[in-house]
Amino acid sequence: MDGKDKYIVDEKMIIAVEEDIFSRNNAIADQNKTYFESKNILCLNLMSSPGSGKTTLLEETIRRIKGQIPVYVIEGDQQTSNDADRIAALEVGAYQVNTGMGCHLEADMISKALLQLDPENGAIVFIENVGNLVCPAMYDLGEAKKVVIVSTTEGDDKPLKYPYMFQEADVCIINKVDLAPYLNTDIAILRDNALKVNHNLQFFELSALRGQGMDKWCRWLLSRND
Repeated sequence: MDGKDKYIVDEKMIIAVEEDIFSRNNAIADQNKTYFESKNILCLNLMSSPGSGKTTLLEETIRRIKGQIPVYVIEGDQQTSNDADRIAALEVGAYQVNTGMGCHLEADMISKALLQLDPENGAIVFIENVGNLVCPAMYDLGEAKKVVIVSTTEGDDKPLKYPYMFQEADVCIINKVDLAPYLNTDIAILRDNALKVNHNLQFFELSALRGQGMDKWCRWLLSRND
């Protein structure tokens, strides 16, 4: 066997392994989806790079809606329970998943978390994925919507540099809009770049820290679960 033949064999093996991994994940994701639908639960998968403001967004969202609908959060991080502790302090169900060296959550992790949380019928379940603009978009978790969060501090070219994340998303939240006047980021260009990748994206422009735009986001959340 020459080097070329060996490469082809190895390539086929890699493809077979990847197919097996995704097949198993997708089967469990389908089970999760059936679970959510049977209990009329809205599940959102929040994805972004580190520092985009996911946890702050969740905290402010929970403060505004928890009296109107049951809320649960599955937190994904490589290490620590810092974010889950912040969410639990708001007196809602929170479960921490530590992935170790893993850069994303997978469907079986969500399934195990749901056994612990046992969310009520008609609830909203937020999944805060590991901070990463690549891998999380590749794994179906059974969610109703994938939400990508991008902050103005990251620049306006992220949708073009990480297109798969924006292609897979249903909703794009542009966070930290209050900082835009002090940055070189143009929100209109950021939005247009995202639309070049996925013209079906729904947008929310907000500042989770300052509360700007949060009312519109929360109204949408509550209306999605009517």
